[in-house]
Amino acid sequence: MQQYTLGYLLVLIGFFTQFTRAQEIEFRSSGRLILGTYTERTASVASGDLDGDGDMDLVVANGRHWPGQNRIFINDGRGIFTVERPLGTTRATTYATELADLDNDGDLDIAVGNDRAPNALFFNDGKGNFTERAAFGKDYAPTRNLTLTDLDQDGDIDILITNRGQPNEICLNDGAGNFTKNLEFGSKEDSTIDVEVADMDGDGDPDLILANRDAQPNYVYLNDGALGFAEKIPFGNGKDNTRSVSVADVDQDGLKDILLANIGEPNVICFGSRESPFTRTVVFDAEPAESFAITTADFNQDGAMDIAVGNDESRNTVFLNLEKGMRWGAIPLPDEDLATYDIIAADLNQDGLPDLVEANSDAVNRYYLNRTEK
Repeated sequence: MQQYTLGYLLVLIGFFTQFTRAQEIEFRSSGRLILGTYTERTASVASGDLDGDGDMDLVVANGRHWPGQNRIFINDGRGIFTVERPLGTTRATTYATELADLDNDGDLDIAVGNDRAPNALFFNDGKGNFTERAAFGKDYAPTRNLTLTDLDQDGDIDILITNRGQPNEICLNDGAGNFTKNLEFGSKEDSTIDVEVADMDGDGDPDLILANRDAQPNYVYLNDGALGFAEKIPFGNGKDNTRSVSVADVDQDGLKDILLANIGEPNVICFGSRESPFTRTVVFDAEPAESFAITTADFNQDGAMDIAVGNDESRNTVFLNLEKGMRWGAIPLPDEDLATYDIIAADLNQDGLPDLVEANSDAVNRYYLNRTEK
C-alpha cells in the first residue's frame, strides 16, 4: 500500500477544496437581466449610487467612433433596472465613462470621454438628475479611456485621459469641478488605450500603469511626488498589443501585480517585486483571443482576487485564483460570442457578492448576478 506523508495529504485536500470552490461558483443571467433592448455601439459602463438610495446604478457610454446616446439605468434595489434616463441631449462618440464626486458636494458626478469630440462633465443634483456644465481636456482628441482619482493628493478628484496617437492628459481639479490646468504625459507616438493608477513603488504617491496597443511597450510611470513621470518601468514582453490593464495583489505577497488583457496573444500577470518588478510573469489565459477588457474581484469570497475578461468574438470568462496567482480555473460565461468593450464588477442586488456587467458593441448589454454560495 502506497504511503502518503501528512504534508502530501494536506496538499491533496487543499487542491480538492479549491477545485470544489471553482465548481460551485455560478453567474446567472436571463432575458430580464439586460440594460434595455438596445443594440448600440457600447464602449464603457460604470457603476455607482447616483440617486442616493444605497444601491448601485449604471451609466452606459455609447458611440465609439459614431455618435450615440449615453444612458443612465436606475436600480430598483434588487438588481433590476426598470428606469432609464438619457445622459445629456447631445449624442457623441463616447468611448469611456467614469463616476466620482468631482465638485465635493457629496454625490457622484459623471465624466464622459469622446473620440475626436469634446469630453463632457455632468454634475449631479444629489437625486440622480444631471446638468452638463463643462468640458475638459483637448476638444478633439482621440480619447479612449478615463481614470478619476486624486493624482496631486490635494483632496479632490482629478481626471486622466488616454489619447490613442496623441499625448495623454492629466486634468487637475480646482476643488469645485473645474479642470483648467492640464499636464501631458507620454508622447504623440503612444497608442495608449487604458491607464490604471496605484502606488506601485510604495512611496505613498500614485503611479500610472499604461496599456499600449500596436506592439508598443507597456510602462509603469513612477510619480516623483510632484506629478513628474520621467522614470518608467516596462512590463509585458515589449511588443504586446495590450487593450486593458488591472492592478491587484493576486499572489498575496503585499506587492501590487499587473494583469494584462491582450489582443491576439495570451493574457498574463506581471508580478510585483522589490528587486526586479514585473519581470516574473505567468499566463492565466492561454487562448490567443481578442481580449478588450479586464477587471478583478473576489468572486467566490475565498480571500483571493479573481479575474474577469471581456473578449471580442469569443466567450467572456471568469478566472478563479486557485493557487496565489499561479494556477487559475476558467469559467466561461454562458452567452454567445460578443464584442465586449468593457466589463466591471459591482454588487447590483446588495447580497455582498460582486456581480458582472458587460458593455457590448452591437448587442444588448447584459449583466450576471453572482449566485455563489457564501
